[in-house]
Amino acid sequence: MSYENILFHVQDGVGVLTFNRPKVMNALNPATLEEIADVIARAGREEDIRVLVLTGAGDKAFVAGADITEFLKFSTLGARFFAQRGQEIFFQIERLPKPVIACVNGFALGGGCEIAMACDFIYACDKARFGQPEINLGVIPGFGGTQRLSRLIGRSRAKELCMTGEMIDAQQAKALGLVTRVFSCEELMEETMKIARMLAAKSAAALASIKRVVDCGADVDLKSGCALEAEAFGVCFGGEDMREGVSAFLEKRKARFTGSMTR
Repeated sequence: MSYENILFHVQDGVGVLTFNRPKVMNALNPATLEEIADVIARAGREEDIRVLVLTGAGDKAFVAGADITEFLKFSTLGARFFAQRGQEIFFQIERLPKPVIACVNGFALGGGCEIAMACDFIYACDKARFGQPEINLGVIPGFGGTQRLSRLIGRSRAKELCMTGEMIDAQQAKALGLVTRVFSCEELMEETMKIARMLAAKSAAALASIKRVVDCGADVDLKSGCALEAEAFGVCFGGEDMREGVSAFLEKRKARFTGSMTR
């Protein structure tokens, strides 16, 4: 599939997806969503892609939201289908058995905040801004914003942000637990890629297990979550990466993980 709204390249085991609609601050329209879906599917298939990084073109926006110019074209049913398709694609990001990092280089509003929240963690530049301003258009978040935001920062603060349409800066987002790390704009991509390459060198099977167990365990009671962890821990012992990792530790050398990911 050729891309018109995004850029994608792979280097050192890291796939970098860049939202590339700078004239509309990288806003999401239906065509862009389908291109994102294609990259997510590709990342799931290709083992040379071990980590995925999402970022925005230019220095103003990660994704400034959904493309509002499309809104007046939607019927009630069309709007629902648009929201459901976006949700499906963002669930694909969450289910991808590989680390996904949101590298937020500017505005992450509406759909931009929502796609960032679907990633495993968010790194942001100090000029980044986050928010769910849909209320100002007379609508609500449609790509999972009301649900993921409340799970990440708590119901009261999530309702406040969604009801007021307030934007918060990167440091506020970090204090709330939405953002993991904040860097200067000049350092953001370099620091993000440094972590991404480090993850790409680790065991793909173990990374996939961590992602699955943390995400699935968050929705069950502690005992059930620990049972999931014990099962995944045992599965690791059936893979070649465990033997390589332990041998490397005992031999005081760097591990070279080559085992396939657990499906």
